[in-house]
Amino acid sequence: MKDAAARAWLAPAGALFGAGAALRVSLYRRGLLAQARLAGPVISVGNLSLGGTGKTPVVAHIAAMLAADGLPVAVLSRGYGGSFRGEALVVSDGRTVAADASAAGDEPVMLARSLPGVVIAVGRHRDVVGRAVESRFGPRVHVLDDGYQHLRLARDLDLLCLDAFDLDDRPLPAGRLREFASSAARADLVLVGRADEAGPERMAHIEQQLGPERTLRLVRRVEGFVGPDGSPREAPGRAFLVSGIARPERFHADASARVGAVAGVAVFPDHHRFSPAELAHVVDQARVARADAVVTTAKDAVRMPAPVDLPLLVLRVSAQVSPERRLRERLLAVARRAA
Repeated sequence: MKDAAARAWLAPAGALFGAGAALRVSLYRRGLLAQARLAGPVISVGNLSLGGTGKTPVVAHIAAMLAADGLPVAVLSRGYGGSFRGEALVVSDGRTVAADASAAGDEPVMLARSLPGVVIAVGRHRDVVGRAVESRFGPRVHVLDDGYQHLRLARDLDLLCLDAFDLDDRPLPAGRLREFASSAARADLVLVGRADEAGPERMAHIEQQLGPERTLRLVRRVEGFVGPDGSPREAPGRAFLVSGIARPERFHADASARVGAVAGVAVFPDHHRFSPAELAHVVDQARVARADAVVTTAKDAVRMPAPVDLPLLVLRVSAQVSPERRLRERLLAVARRAA
């Protein structure tokens, strides 16, 4: 988070950025910028800030929920961080993961590994990707990953993942927001994270501000450790933590509470592509620190080029939404249109 002095100096630039985003929304709403529509319904999951709000676990949770109800599902992603520059890349047909993180980006590959039966596809324009998916796999429910600002594609349900402190933040570059906080008003449902840190008084204010009927609570649920193959593993006694995500402090807190001791930490930029040399250096650091294992996130694990000499463990995290029933009802009411 930028310090107060820097935020004050950057406030005019943030206001211009936010005004530009608001103008773009207005142009789409007035029909001056055209929206495309897919044959199947589109459920968008997005956020206002630059990562770290639990969006990807929510995408996985929603896709799994819809698939469990017997609906055909596809996840449409931008593929941020991947090298693919074509119109549409099918990362998974629901049976086989056909692309790696270097081509498709880390989050689509992570989703593909965790969502059997769900088609995962990436491309810059999600309407083009969606049409390619429908042409190859037939009608289905589309879950639009990171779609809140991707207004080119019309959606049937707009879900916003919001940090409990986002409403006090400013647009870039003065803060972390992609739009003014007031743009949360266009979401159908708002999933608010870090409610426990915000406290009852702030949460009551947020629910009053956003509307209690469309405000849900989002909780990150730590499920434990797994190996690279997804098999359950025991917590290590001494762990060396490695991450390249937007807000590593949450991973550090989650892991620290579940291992015997933290032997050391290595932090890389978000979506960082680990080279074999970097990974070898991390392993050397871990050995010097007498770590029993290298622990990372599911998102980072798909970007690691090869197994490390020390055991590599993934701390698996999922999303829990409360009340779940309200979310499920809204999702299925929209999604069953495709059945």
